[in-house]
Amino acid sequence: MYSRPNMERTKSEGPQEIELFESMKEREAYENLADLYTVIVATEHLERAYARDAITQKEYTTECNKLISQFRLAEKAALGSSMTTETFMQLYQMDCPRARERLLRMGVPEQIKSSDDGHHVAVTVAETVQHFITTMDAVKLEQWAVDELQPLLSDLMDALTQLPETPNDFEANRKVQTWLQKLNSMRAVDQIDADDARQLYHDLDSAYADFTRYLKRKK
Repeated sequence: MYSRPNMERTKSEGPQEIELFESMKEREAYENLADLYTVIVATEHLERAYARDAITQKEYTTECNKLISQFRLAEKAALGSSMTTETFMQLYQMDCPRARERLLRMGVPEQIKSSDDGHHVAVTVAETVQHFITTMDAVKLEQWAVDELQPLLSDLMDALTQLPETPNDFEANRKVQTWLQKLNSMRAVDQIDADDARQLYHDLDSAYADFTRYLKRKK
């Protein structure tokens, strides 16, 4: 015989909670995805604020460097080898063109040249030399993982862009930027192969020569 459900009992129980995860591992995976999502959105808001002149250059550069660093960590933790950030943004319908440009293509804050102050220029030159040496040493030591090379190239690019009176088509910048864009299009867990490593070292050596020629012209 058909019997009606006990409506009173159903009402008293209230709405049922839906669990998004069944284990701590799944929970951590969701939290990592949320962290990545948050960093991308925060970068988009930062870029918009800077475009509207709502924050200073110093504030922008500090926060942007922080977000780029957090992005690399979040990307590796959230995605691993499962998907790319581009796929992630499409999957979650993220309309963040400025963040995509900054995080996936440029990899460094908007270029802001330093003032042509003698002491400041000397410090920037010293830092640039150190970044060249550190990056080239890493390639020679076969530290070819994206999450090892990308931060080094990012620091080098940041230093190069602060040099005063460099032309917009400065060859050293172009070479480093090309490799930075290549690494930004890869996953953090990826590695470049031996042929790419050889080419990268060659391009860095060539960029360093361009940089030293720039210094000679400044004297």
